[in-house]
Amino acid sequence: MASGVFINDFAVRCALGNSNEAVGAQLTSASIRPQLEAIKLIDGRETVVARIHGLDGELRGVTRVNELTARLVETLKPGIAAVIERFGAGRVAVVIGNSNSGVDEGVGHLRTRLNTGEWPVGFSYERQEMGDPALFAGSLIGAGGPVYALSTACTSGAKAIATAARMLKTGLADAVVCGGVDTLCDLTLNGFAALESISATPCNPFSLNRNGITIGDGGALFLMTREPGPWRLEGWGESSDAHHASAPDPTGAGAEIALRKALENSSLVSGDIGFVHAHGTATRLNDLMEGALIHRLFGGDTPAASTKPLTGHTLGAAGAVQAALCLLAMERGVYPPHIWDGVRDPEIPEIRLTSRGEKIDKPLSHIMSVSFAFGGSNMALVLGRG
Repeated sequence: MASGVFINDFAVRCALGNSNEAVGAQLTSASIRPQLEAIKLIDGRETVVARIHGLDGELRGVTRVNELTARLVETLKPGIAAVIERFGAGRVAVVIGNSNSGVDEGVGHLRTRLNTGEWPVGFSYERQEMGDPALFAGSLIGAGGPVYALSTACTSGAKAIATAARMLKTGLADAVVCGGVDTLCDLTLNGFAALESISATPCNPFSLNRNGITIGDGGALFLMTREPGPWRLEGWGESSDAHHASAPDPTGAGAEIALRKALENSSLVSGDIGFVHAHGTATRLNDLMEGALIHRLFGGDTPAASTKPLTGHTLGAAGAVQAALCLLAMERGVYPPHIWDGVRDPEIPEIRLTSRGEKIDKPLSHIMSVSFAFGGSNMALVLGRG
């Protein structure tokens, strides 16, 4: 389905590092050191967050999520300039997924308003709108094609990549900058705490001892065209559980539709997939459903991992960050590692979880990256070498 849709370049920033090189070096290290820190929630409990350093006011008057967006766009600037010169600005589009936008800054501005009776200088409600990062990126790029956002919670970044592919295949654009960006937000952190879904320690996916998620900053943007590039988007699949507002269908039936559609659209079978990047939130319900699903489709021998103990759950950016880590894995010949306590949950069928610094033991041509979200949104991408 996605034949002829290529990823020509990408940029990623997360708690593992502020560049592709830094993140890639961490993935290959036997002693990975993500930037984790403990913070207090409004109810007095502590949690751990995965924070990107160096995003605190470097660009004055810009929200933190837009500062992250600007750094990612800067990395892609040479490739963007080349496609604008080749195709014209009107043929370059932007699609970005996120879930927080400038809400954190908006809460701070509201606090000022409540305390002083005045909005702070420069306050703009538009900075909280979910489309703001996409509009900001479009203005930096000078894109004259469609510019818009997707916000489907934790599948947003992956859906933006699939949307970019559809735009290219239907001729709506000749180049698309796509992906996901999200930054830490007190409202979101305390919301997950109210749902009893957040962990006081680094998350522990697929473990018997798992007790909730770790939330993090993160973003990844991709430059996609129909011109051959180092990586290819082989296919994608999407579905909706229509089961519950925040819990997955425990049977995994809806999620399985997305994974099977991604295989079908890429003209591959499950045995062709050399690695599965799991959503792996370390919540009880997600891991039960997902572990069983991975085993059902790929058996117990296909390498799999969740990198959320390293990056945190980057929410609207999660699917994009995962995709970037998968490309770095193919590039560097090492599996993304699954960091956990090693205590298996007997309710989860056994799957082959990777370890720190584990070298890819055979040519890795195809990877599946899986994302799930509140509202029953399911997403799977199949990535390969160009």
